[in-house]
Amino acid sequence: MAHIDLPVELTGPRGPMTLRPETAIPLSELAEVLLRGPSTLTMAERELIGTYVSSENDCRYCQTIHGAVAARYLGGDEELVRSVKRNFLSAEVSPKLKALLNIAGKVQQSGKSVTHEDVQRARNQGATDLEIHDTVLIAASFCMMNRYVDGLAAWTPENDDFYRERAVQLADQGYLGSVAR
Repeated sequence: MAHIDLPVELTGPRGPMTLRPETAIPLSELAEVLLRGPSTLTMAERELIGTYVSSENDCRYCQTIHGAVAARYLGGDEELVRSVKRNFLSAEVSPKLKALLNIAGKVQQSGKSVTHEDVQRARNQGATDLEIHDTVLIAASFCMMNRYVDGLAAWTPENDDFYRERAVQLADQGYLGSVAR
């Protein structure tokens, strides 16, 4: 049960956004740009970064919905998503993504935890400055959204099929699809 009066039919951040509707558009636009906008990182890679950070923050809603979106982009490979959450170093992802996930995990702890060596390791694996920038911003924005969802105890369905179904909508329509303009 949510800590405040929220619409029970709206899951995750969509419920709290009804109390401050003027925040819904900019927050959704940020998600759209970071997770679906032009980038040399695939949408699946960006969703995996958000999923990993949300997993480290123990935010069930965000790690499950974004993991389902990542799996959708990966042709349904839910095991890869689980392996990234368990131990990204042994997951079947590129060395570059592993280096970026390392940075994302450091941001999740504290922005000051990211070191020059972490950034250099990512560069050595082929990451560009923009990819490093976007990884940090994705991780930071997910930390904020994880705390937003969990801090208000927003509705978080238990049924994994809910997330799979919602992932189809997000993958196909994006993050602006459910925001009223």
